[in-house]
This record gives sequence, structure tokens and C-alpha cells, in this order.
Amino acid sequence: MAFDVEQTKQDLIAWLQDWFEKNGKGCNAVIGISGGKDSSVTAALCVAALGKDRVIGVLMPNGVQADIDDAKHVVAHLGIKHFIVNIKDAYEGAVNALFFSGIQFSEQARVNLPPRIRMSTLYAISQSMNGRVINTCNLSEDWVGYSTRYGDSVGDVCPLGKLTVTEVKELGTALGLPDSLVHKVPSDGLCGKTDEDNLGFTYAVLDRYIRTGEIDDPETKKKIDYKHRINKFKLELMQTYKTGLPELADDE
Repeated sequence: MAFDVEQTKQDLIAWLQDWFEKNGKGCNAVIGISGGKDSSVTAALCVAALGKDRVIGVLMPNGVQADIDDAKHVVAHLGIKHFIVNIKDAYEGAVNALFFSGIQFSEQARVNLPPRIRMSTLYAISQSMNGRVINTCNLSEDWVGYSTRYGDSVGDVCPLGKLTVTEVKELGTALGLPDSLVHKVPSDGLCGKTDEDNLGFTYAVLDRYIRTGEIDDPETKKKIDYKHRINKFKLELMQTYKTGLPELADDE
């Protein structure tokens, strides 16, 4: 089935309106704005669904952010209220506390701590401003686990979670976002590399494989399948031990 961007746009707007009606009537959408396509498209969708007065953008540099002007461009283009919360002190405070506790701070921990601090910040703002936190992840990233558990992988609702990178770009254009934001080279903003450098394959190859099952290089297929398999837990509810004792059903 071909991707119908106009129908998808209208369906997503209606879906978001319905979700807020049921799960946050009158609440604001709180979104972390990085300046990349995902947060830009998510914010634009929320504006279309709720109106700009109910959308709050949060810019969260860790010290100096080289591309923060792109994030400022997003909120200015959409005309939404925004806050800049620099997480540098919180990040360095946590790192220093770990160091003085005798913890050997790993590179993986260093990379993943900022997005976890950012998500805590978003929830603090959401709870202070009658909000709901909007997740900005897309299907392509989720498919291969390219997100931080309890960082950018979470939120209260996820509009783009079933759309590939290719489809998100089309949606961004349909929403009237500037090309400079929609087609910006994606980067995690954490380790100085592009997404595709980190993954070892392009989103075009990944998106084609997700939607059609077709892929030309067997080694790339093996790499994608492996990443998908070991990262599926990130998208699942935390497992709990089942006692076998009776409990109320969800609908009771």
C-alpha cells in the first residue's frame, strides 16, 4: 500500500485530538525541541491538532548546542511558547556525584545520561504546566533500538511511532515545515556522529526493508535483524512476575 501523506496527516491530527480528549482534556502538549525533523514534525502535528496556544516547546542544550538555532527556528516558525533549560549543571552534577562515589563512568552511560535528564525535565515542566509529554521517536529508530530507554524512548503519547524516517519527512513537508528542518541530516546530538554513521546503514535502506522486506546486502540485513531483536525490550512494558493469584481484569 502506497503512503498517502495527506490522509495520514488528517488521521494523525484527529487521533491526537481524540487522545487528548480522553487522556488530557484541556492539557498542553509538552515537546522537547532538538531542531531535528522528528521534534519539528511532532510539534507541527500538535499545533494542527490543538492550536499553538496549547503546545509548549522545550529546548534543552547541554552546555553549548551547535545547532540550537534550528530549534529556535522551529518554535518561531510554529509560533509556540518555549523555554530554554540548559541541563549542563544537572549533567555535570550527576557525573561528579558518580565520580566521587567511586563509579567508573562508562562511555555508554555518558552518552545516555543527557537524554534521561532531558526526559525528567520534560516531565517536571509537564506536571508544572498542565501538560502531557509527547514522544518524538519514529518507527525506523525504534526498529533498531536507536533511542535511550527512559530517555527519548518514552512519553505519554507517540504520534510518529509507526512512521518511517522517509514518511516523517513527507509528513513534515505536508505540514508546511521548512526544508532545512525536514531534510536536516539526522544526528543524535550526543556523540558528534550522524545517525547513519552510528547505525552503519542508511535510513533509506532500513525503511525499504521495514515496509517491503526487501534488502540487497545480506550483511546489512543481518545487522538490522540483530539490532531489532536485541532492542525489542525497549518498546515493551516492564516484565513482572506473575503469582497465579486472582486479580481484577483490566476492564473491571
